[in-house]
Amino acid sequence: MIQRPSSRRVLKGFEKLGDCHKRQETSPLFSTSVRPRLTVPSSFSRPLSRRRVLAGLGSLFAASPLLSAQQAGVRFGEPAGLITPLKELINALEFELVAQRTLTDAAYAAIAGGSRAAFDKIIYRPRLMVNTTELDLTCKLFGEIMFAPILVGPASRQKRFHPEGELAMARGATDAKAALVVADRSDTPIEKIAEQSETPLWYQVYPETDKSAVLTRVRRAVRTGCKAVCITVGTPHLPVGAAGYPRVGERPALGNPALDWEYIERVRQQLTVPLLLKGIMSADEAHTAVERGIQGLIVSNHGGGFVEGVAQPISVLPSILNAVGTQVPILIDGGFRRGSDVLKALALGADAVLVSRPTLWGLAAYGASGVQAVTELLQAELARDMAMCGAVNLQAISRDFIKIDRR
Repeated sequence: MIQRPSSRRVLKGFEKLGDCHKRQETSPLFSTSVRPRLTVPSSFSRPLSRRRVLAGLGSLFAASPLLSAQQAGVRFGEPAGLITPLKELINALEFELVAQRTLTDAAYAAIAGGSRAAFDKIIYRPRLMVNTTELDLTCKLFGEIMFAPILVGPASRQKRFHPEGELAMARGATDAKAALVVADRSDTPIEKIAEQSETPLWYQVYPETDKSAVLTRVRRAVRTGCKAVCITVGTPHLPVGAAGYPRVGERPALGNPALDWEYIERVRQQLTVPLLLKGIMSADEAHTAVERGIQGLIVSNHGGGFVEGVAQPISVLPSILNAVGTQVPILIDGGFRRGSDVLKALALGADAVLVSRPTLWGLAAYGASGVQAVTELLQAELARDMAMCGAVNLQAISRDFIKIDRR
């Protein structure tokens, strides 16, 4: 049984601490100019009750500079301006910790975390006796040969995370040979982003109420060289907690609360490039979209911040693929942090994966070099995991490679 220290024992501990501090003051190794002075309260010269000792301990902890700094939002770790060298990071998850040190609390909150629980329910059943010396990660989407089935996903207003914003993101994606999906609500004009990019560009847009304005921006992006257009559906309002929520009568619009299939059809008729719907989470809507001529689907829950308790995209991917088969390319985003995550999606039948938060972590921490490093780490992990599972190319990957734990 653990015995609690008596008040007298605690007092003796403080007296010893005071004697130690006095000896340190006489040593040249310690200086009050650089070391906070610890003073034993004079009240300890009088007999103490248990209550007084506990009150003294509480006061000591409350005066801690570490606690004060945490309450003020000051981060501890490396000195300001000094972060872990880029080459020392070994996976995408480590970039989040570095990004947190470089961002304001509000900016970091926009890209923090992400749910990954569904990935843990998918396990591998590898094929070992396969020659994988000639690995090939290339995939083909809408006639474009891509280096790997990993695209850099869209993110609005990237100057929140780095001074160069979308320009650095474009250079990093180019250096990693990854296609880039440009957000309509970017801080940088699409023309300038295209100047920095040498890989395929897609364009993402919200279905705003003013359809003519949306079409004007989409046509501008297509003229600039964007090879496909993604309309984000399922986001009629800003997430709860943003812009004055929760006031029922004042729901700030993000997309278009009146969005319907007629709206999508009118946009599709005006395009000369493939149209994808981003945000599909139901097999029925996936089937309807394909019937109505949509050329591609992106399974996505928009980071899970719009509907509490929404399923993770990887969980609904099998049902959507069962509904539409291989009629159109099926892409997915949401929670992808390792190459093994990407391989699980490919094994379920996805054609490619969009990655957003990890590349934003790389952008925030190291600029274009960070974007490149994160993307290349995911590509390298995917190649390694394919080899370990016995897949020499994407065509060799099948559902037989995995098993889903239904518990």
